Amino acid sequence: MSKIISILEKSYIRYSLFALVYIVVTASLWKKYNYNPTSMINFGMEFAVQNKEKMPDRAVVILGNKDDLGAGYDGQIFYFYSRTISELNMKWPKGFDESYRAPRIGYPLLVGIIGFFGKMPSVYGMYFVNIALFLISYILLRRILDEDKKIFSIFYLLSPFSLGSYAVLVSDSVMVSLVIIAYYFYLEEENLYFVLVASLAILCKEPALFLFFPLGIRAVIEKRVPKALLIISVLVIPVMWHVYLKVTFPNWRATRLTDFILPLEGIITYSKSIIDTVGTTTDYKDLARLLSRFPLLVLLVTGIGILFTGNIKRGIEFRLGIGLVFFMVSTASFYHFWSVYENVSRMFTLSIPLFILLKNEEEDTKTGFYFFLTFIILLLFLVKVIAIQKPQGYTIWGM
Repeated sequence: MSKIISILEKSYIRYSLFALVYIVVTASLWKKYNYNPTSMINFGMEFAVQNKEKMPDRAVVILGNKDDLGAGYDGQIFYFYSRTISELNMKWPKGFDESYRAPRIGYPLLVGIIGFFGKMPSVYGMYFVNIALFLISYILLRRILDEDKKIFSIFYLLSPFSLGSYAVLVSDSVMVSLVIIAYYFYLEEENLYFVLVASLAILCKEPALFLFFPLGIRAVIEKRVPKALLIISVLVIPVMWHVYLKVTFPNWRATRLTDFILPLEGIITYSKSIIDTVGTTTDYKDLARLLSRFPLLVLLVTGIGILFTGNIKRGIEFRLGIGLVFFMVSTASFYHFWSVYENVSRMFTLSIPLFILLKNEEEDTKTGFYFFLTFIILLLFLVKVIAIQKPQGYTIWGM
């Protein structure tokens, strides 16, 4: 183990591993669609037709099945929103549920800046924003960590959940990167940068609050009023955006997110599906797809147990943040989350840096098995992308 640690302490080894993993995943996914970079955005035919003026030429468009009408995946949502920003108009994309998609404008905003140069720059901008922010956050995370804890940053750099978010070009990895960057500014007392970056993180995805809220709770408990007010101020910009949405979209309501909260329903339904399938199915591919989510269930149970190791009075903000992540996973519905590996796995993304920060704060926290499981999940994800995942039925836009 000491030999492995000494190897990983060399920065060129760590960055080479990162580059290798991300290049292999990108090439493997592109190869399935004749190396077309639009393939990872997962445009769906239904939404491409509704927003044809925003579509890049020769884009891969998923045809889908009879029931989903070629609905594609969430990456297209961020692309279409980014084009509205790049075009400096208020013609928001058609066909998406404004109730819970529209608030997540942070990622499209960053991509939209690059998109001023055209539609294909928007496509490449989605890759650039993901990778650039992730590497910046990794560098800053290492600055935060004590010297003897820096080695744990390798689990962040090779997080299967950030990689999974990148593989479908959605906002989870971007959100987590911004959370780490904002936390660095918080520690450095760069208050303006903290507020701006933290606000942007919340606008990327709501779980960004899972660190900022506990930081605010700690500041209140310690009677640090200026810090508490500073943390509360990160809500100003998101609230202003929500007010705009309420005026612009009559059907918009912030409480729509509660429709997805079904305590333990997803986990119970998934567990029952395993029991019902294992003894009866002869389709081993379906069984493999079903069991692909099982390591995540083990990871959840393991992570909850780890929260109660070490001195639980230390790192309380990180413990609370991780607890909120696990609450989100535990209350996720089967239909929207636990039925699809990509949907439920991305919910764990923030847990990796929070466990690293907790380990930095309280050395006796037993995080080893959690990190070991994430490494196994990384290997399984690579096998899935490289050898198992098949291309969906698709066409090339404009041909």
